[in-house]
Amino acid sequence: MRDAAVGFQCPDCVAEGARTTRQARTTYGGRPTTRPGVVSLTLIGLNVAVFALVVLSGYRDSRLLDWLMLRPNGLCWLEGRGGFDVAREACTGGGGEWLPGVADGAVWQVLTSAFTHVSLLHIAFNMLALYVLGPQLEAVLGRARFLALYLLSALAGSAAVLWFGGEYQPVLGASGAVWGLMAALLIIGRKSGADVSQLMLWIGINVVITFVGSNISWQGHLGGFVGGALVALAFAYAPRGRHRTAYQLGGAGVVLVLVAVAITLRALALS
Repeated sequence: MRDAAVGFQCPDCVAEGARTTRQARTTYGGRPTTRPGVVSLTLIGLNVAVFALVVLSGYRDSRLLDWLMLRPNGLCWLEGRGGFDVAREACTGGGGEWLPGVADGAVWQVLTSAFTHVSLLHIAFNMLALYVLGPQLEAVLGRARFLALYLLSALAGSAAVLWFGGEYQPVLGASGAVWGLMAALLIIGRKSGADVSQLMLWIGINVVITFVGSNISWQGHLGGFVGGALVALAFAYAPRGRHRTAYQLGGAGVVLVLVAVAITLRALALS
């Protein structure tokens, strides 16, 4: 027998009660947690760790950087002469260094690039934004949904870079994922009737910076924003009830398939 609020209960009774008791959920179906910022802090830690590895392995001349950042197509690099569009065999046979791209098999770059930075200011800005936005979204979505939102936004940003960016232009940074978080917070805020004027102002300022600043990938920002918005719509507007999780998974799955198809088609076109 086990102690209960009133008297004692048998173990089978306790187990049955736990099974039939409705479990607490966040606003959009996730499991609540007393530490909603854990995933955000973990993502920040991963970004900082990769940045440290890049710095220790040569910083802007790091070979690790060449493998992690997103390059749509592979490129032959000849020291002192620059990059050339030649076959990989001709490059290595002629003393050049092959810088891999998605089109020639480096598909991991669509995700690793979202955890890679080479500028201290860049990583500081992105991690500050993740620190501000992440815990809020974790609190209402739950850890698993928040992580799915972040990763799908990053992949959507990479897909947009492949389609609308330069064929040999490398891109890196967590900005696409961060823009996905901004889109998600905007949609969830509007859904709940919250005042999103300050968030819209922040997004507007970032839009201006994106197109006025130098060496900024508007493609990654736009792709991440659209991807995050689509995932947030699936999470926030899924019908309430016992099948809500299935609808949310289905919506996120559709976004994943669309992104995967976009990446695959572009990689085949460039190869």
